[in-house]
Amino acid sequence: MDDLSNTNEPLIQWLRKVIHMAVRLLAVLMTAVILWGVADVFLVLYEKLIEPPFMMLTINDILATFGAFMAVLIAIEILVNIVIYLRDDVIHVKIVLATALMAIARKVIIMDFDKISADYVWATGGVTLAMAIAYWLVVYYTEQKAGK
Repeated sequence: MDDLSNTNEPLIQWLRKVIHMAVRLLAVLMTAVILWGVADVFLVLYEKLIEPPFMMLTINDILATFGAFMAVLIAIEILVNIVIYLRDDVIHVKIVLATALMAIARKVIIMDFDKISADYVWATGGVTLAMAIAYWLVVYYTEQKAGK
């Protein structure tokens, strides 16, 4: 967006303001999603705990709860991405990759190996490896550029 902020063209300036308002609206909506997600995690956990046997969770309940927690954490990371975009007017690749890695981790945590194929597991492993390498490269070259 830096190219858009360096122009005096009125239409471009107006479009830039429209985009910023849209991103602000996304931030508000993501905050609502996070709050609903937290309420959902609480409600599902409460319902599972009061079912017989009282105060007991099965392994599937625990994994589903982990998945719900991770979904809320991913939503928080997306909100962080939005806030940083509003602040800096640029998309930070490192944060986007970290969010993607968290989403992949959620997928791996909730994977039901009885219901998926080996190809799916291999593909997920490939995506995980590719994202980890991409994240490492971004961090490595960012530190090199900063002179660390």
